[in-house]
Amino acid sequence: MTRTGDLDVAANRGARKYGVRVQAARVLWGAAWPFFALTPRPLWGWRRMLLRIFGARIGAQVHVYPSARITMPWNLEIGAQAAVGDGAILYALGPITIGPRATVSQYAHLCAGNHDIARPDRALLTPPIEIGAEAWIAAEAFVGPGVTVGPRAVVGARAVAMKDIAPGHVVVGNPAKTIRRLDP
Repeated sequence: MTRTGDLDVAANRGARKYGVRVQAARVLWGAAWPFFALTPRPLWGWRRMLLRIFGARIGAQVHVYPSARITMPWNLEIGAQAAVGDGAILYALGPITIGPRATVSQYAHLCAGNHDIARPDRALLTPPIEIGAEAWIAAEAFVGPGVTVGPRAVVGARAVAMKDIAPGHVVVGNPAKTIRRLDP
């Protein structure tokens, strides 16, 4: 080890982030993706079925828009009557749970993956994300790894939630800060 950069490059080359089964499943999901993304908007049931085939746990009457981007659906659970809007990103390297009647609006990003910056190999971390029942992740908001958004909480448009959001709280900004509490 002569330079820090040499250590990082060597460690990264030796790192293995996924086993063969997960890699094969990702290839299959990629091959099936056009059958999800190219469907007309009203074919909610078809997209629910495809997600379930790939291991997602999807409740009744869930609406996932065809332009939503989902990585590793087997790490995804969506409760009944929830919605995932146009262009939303569910980066489910780790578990993502979306509660019943919750909404993930257009272009929101749920990121259940990170890297351990303290290690030279930048090991993959996959802390879970939980979105509570009747919560709303507004347009273009970002919810980071390991964050729990409580029931009925609202993460405002373009807000960045890197810490847990208490039930019934409305947060905005970067970093997200509470601006009010909803009545129970």
